[in-house]
Amino acid sequence: MEKPWVLVSKLGPGGICLRFAHLVEQHFTVVTEEHFHRDRCGQKIRAVFVWATKPTVNRALLEALPTLAVVVSGGVGVDHLDVETINKFGVKVCNTPYVVDGATADLGMALMLASARNLLYGHNFCLSREMEWMPEDSMGTDVTGATLGIIGMGRIGYQVAKRAKGFDMKILYHNRNRRKEEEEAAVGARYCKTLDELLCESDFVMVVVNLSPQTHKLIGARELAMMKPTATLINISRGLVVDQDALVDVLQRGAIRAAALDVTYPEPLPRDHPLLALPNAIVVPHIGTYTLETMQMMVERMVINALAVLRGDEPPNEVKM
Repeated sequence: MEKPWVLVSKLGPGGICLRFAHLVEQHFTVVTEEHFHRDRCGQKIRAVFVWATKPTVNRALLEALPTLAVVVSGGVGVDHLDVETINKFGVKVCNTPYVVDGATADLGMALMLASARNLLYGHNFCLSREMEWMPEDSMGTDVTGATLGIIGMGRIGYQVAKRAKGFDMKILYHNRNRRKEEEEAAVGARYCKTLDELLCESDFVMVVVNLSPQTHKLIGARELAMMKPTATLINISRGLVVDQDALVDVLQRGAIRAAALDVTYPEPLPRDHPLLALPNAIVVPHIGTYTLETMQMMVERMVINALAVLRGDEPPNEVKM
């Protein structure tokens, strides 16, 4: 029996990792965007695997794929997909939650620790060897015992809290819905009814929300002004959750201590972007899930969801509006 066809952006950097391509090819005939031709392939494509927001699933593509049954996006966020429009074409949308939680939380902690202890400065100091001792103004700040404010206490936010508890941090959180008392007690977290309360009290503020109209530039000039001058902002959600121009301004003025970002807009940032020149900013290229184990699980979960839809079964991770 012929394997169903799946459209992907590419195999390799920016697309499905080559080392995991066999996990897809075992079940599907893979067509990359480069080799996609509507007349030759359009009728056969039953699934689209979206990786790093590509391929772009718009009306034109949906009209070109009359037998398409499912669009699966690697990762949790689906802000790059018009789920309502895709569903109107009779196509299901799935993502890969749960498998990304641990790796993303790990990176959040890594960014916090690297920023707090000036690890990049220390590394560059060892390379330059211009002086014997690091200058006093390069001293870091303690994470142990500090207050961490988590904005968005969903699955990933809660995993961050579990890790922060191991550092004896005081944990505050702000969320649309308060968690159960036993869940708060398990990590020693205190709920803040308002975002303002969290921002004023936190030494580290970690943003872990989904991008939506409600969270677009959730952290702007007003919110940044409420943070302690000794505080650090960590963003592991989406770049557009933070007003980047306002962030550059407060970092340049030293109005907050530092920022550590896994996400920006655009991605990647232009080489001449001011964020990349700031000594109190760490920017990494959206690598929250970029580990061997997690990337493999994501691809496996994409395959599982797609095959379920094609069999007529309920997929485990359908995104429903």
